[in-house]
Amino acid sequence: MKPYLIIIALVAFLSSCSKTAEKQEPVNVQQLNQTFIGAWNSRNSAQLDTLLAEDVHFVQGEVHFNGKSEVSQKWVRETLGSIENLRISPVATGVDDSIAFEGGTFTVDVIPTDRQLPRGEGEGNFVLIWKKNDKGAWKLFYAQLEDHPVQVR
Repeated sequence: MKPYLIIIALVAFLSSCSKTAEKQEPVNVQQLNQTFIGAWNSRNSAQLDTLLAEDVHFVQGEVHFNGKSEVSQKWVRETLGSIENLRISPVATGVDDSIAFEGGTFTVDVIPTDRQLPRGEGEGNFVLIWKKNDKGAWKLFYAQLEDHPVQVR
């Protein structure tokens, strides 16, 4: 009878270890977004590129860019110099093992193309969706911005 008890105890121990090993801490989506915002506000396009998924989507009104190369060039690089001081106010957040999202409102300072014109302030709504890639790294998969007309400061 003792060998069976030892086997049962060993199986129970090993199964509890495997369940513990499978459990992962949930991702902190607020931290992911703050990393993105920090890179944006410091105008670090190289870091922003590392945060984008290969199959990332960017949507703003009628504009829709697909893929890391297009999103990086047409959204990040073409607008990085025209806005600064990006700030978000999250309203909704959700996380599971492979997807994390946050949505809410954003504000930015808008830099005019002509330095003699006044600066502006932009605001609107945002949704950022992150997904875990096959290497276990969290990457920005979807960004949607719905902005209001820029207001002169």
